[in-house]
Amino acid sequence: MQTNAAASTKAEFSKRITLGISGASGSQYAVRLLELLLAANVQVHLLMSDAAKVVMATETDEKWPADNKSLQLFLTDKYQAKAGQLLVPSSKDWFSPVASGSGAPKQMVICPCSMGTVAAVAQGMSTNLLQRAADVVLKERGQLVLIPRETPLSPIHLENMLKLSRLGVTIMPAAPGFYRKPETLDDLIDLMVARILDHLDVEQSIYAGWGR
Repeated sequence: MQTNAAASTKAEFSKRITLGISGASGSQYAVRLLELLLAANVQVHLLMSDAAKVVMATETDEKWPADNKSLQLFLTDKYQAKAGQLLVPSSKDWFSPVASGSGAPKQMVICPCSMGTVAAVAQGMSTNLLQRAADVVLKERGQLVLIPRETPLSPIHLENMLKLSRLGVTIMPAAPGFYRKPETLDDLIDLMVARILDHLDVEQSIYAGWGR
């Protein structure tokens, strides 16, 4: 039975979404996506792999704390999130709500998504909480969106993504378009992130869409 406190917490937010960040290139997409999800009053369960933290430090000027408890406090303050809006469990926290179908959000996006993570999800492997969370969303018939970033793609990569697509997973390669004549890197990032938010049915105002 759901407690009144738990029901009240869920009602306070517009949605509950799990955001996984794996060790592929494209950390800027994840940072912007997190910012806009929180701004849209979404409760976010943030899962980062160890490789993602290394890539984040390499690709961006973001100085995120290494331990999860400090990271949760840091990002909550950085984005002025509500109490309980951002949850950052460790990669081995098997008691996190995302590890069980009875508590996990029905929507999850992995951005960026490494080919190793694609392979693990395609094979039903769960060696960390990020992979387990994706497995849970699949088994519960929820919405799983993957933002792969790799080039070139081997037959193994393509076969794994085809398998997941046939299972209903949305595969959205990190490939922003140039038809809006972007002038900055931020323009390209926003175009991709806006498309992700549209697929998650999260309201956004950074890109109106083709022909609008």
